[in-house]
Amino acid sequence: MRPTRPQAVPKVQVDNERLTVTEWNFAPGAETGWHRHRFDYVVVPEADGRLLIEAPDGTTSISQLTAHQSYFRRAGVEHNVINDGASAFAFVEIEIR
Repeated sequence: MRPTRPQAVPKVQVDNERLTVTEWNFAPGAETGWHRHRFDYVVVPEADGRLLIEAPDGTTSISQLTAHQSYFRRAGVEHNVINDGASAFAFVEIEIR
């Protein structure tokens, strides 16, 4: 049985017919929970951080993020994202409708 993790805290900043902008705040060890992205999206890390990514097939990977170094992903990505670092971490996610 997998350990219970704290939940990352989303704060929606913009939500309209064209996009949704959400700031995600993670305590150490916090997770988003399993989700599938319905739209293309951009992530903008607010600080350097290390995320553990769980995939549906059971594999995991580490994503080392750098403050203000954005990245883009296509719709359809399914995963659980966990703050694998020892300190709090946050990023802004921009979903493009």
